Amino acid sequence: MKTFSEKLLELRRREGLSQEQLADRLGVTRQSVSKWESGAAVPELTKLVALSDLFSVSVDYLVKDRLEEPERPVTESSPSTARLEEQVEEISRYFRGWTCFWDSKTKIFGLPLVSVRFHLRPHMMRNRDTAKGIIAIGNVAIGVVALGALSVGGLSIGLFSVGLLSLGCLAFGLAALGPVAIGLLAFGPVALGLWYAGGVAAVGGKIAVGVAAVGETAVGYDAAGIHMLLWGDGLSQAEVEAFLLEHHPNLWKPILKLLAFFGANIK
Repeated sequence: MKTFSEKLLELRRREGLSQEQLADRLGVTRQSVSKWESGAAVPELTKLVALSDLFSVSVDYLVKDRLEEPERPVTESSPSTARLEEQVEEISRYFRGWTCFWDSKTKIFGLPLVSVRFHLRPHMMRNRDTAKGIIAIGNVAIGVVALGALSVGGLSIGLFSVGLLSLGCLAFGLAALGPVAIGLLAFGPVALGLWYAGGVAAVGGKIAVGVAAVGETAVGYDAAGIHMLLWGDGLSQAEVEAFLLEHHPNLWKPILKLLAFFGANIK
């Protein structure tokens, strides 16, 4: 009779998979697979179902030592056996809908070029369900380019995002853009910039441009600061540029243009 650990080792080798490759497909660590094959631990039900799908064997075959053949023709099943098989298949379909894991084989600095981790039940996510790669996509994503509900990266896009360039409903970054944006440079309906801010309500350490603007230099319908330019009957982009350059002559031109555009189009 073969134990579960022996069957797993045999099936993995039959498919030509390394422990690391099998671990990647199941969303577990290589150490977990090693423990299963040594008999030091057994996988949880969800992983047993995933193994049965991967190797095209039944869960019964994996867990029952008395079953020696991966595939056995069944000519007749008792009602209880048929019901068990139906429940196992139902569980299998249920768990297959939980996750979508994929990592590209190409790696850079030990990280997958692309890592995808989607979990349909976020409250049940674990650390291994986080997408980590050069390009990371998932519920929680960490990468040079990150896209997810919670994203952290150089370029970060998500509901809640943190990055050098951050775009999201709630965005934190060196440069942040979103309904609520916080950063050195922030643009959005509500923008808080340590240096520069543009939006409906804008607060900037140096410059703020908005309907309501508060900063050392402020441009807006309602403005508060040391240097103020009120919208009045309207402002042209050239007027806003001239005002900003008067008080900040060394302002970087792209930021100058962007702030002046906001100032000329406040409505």
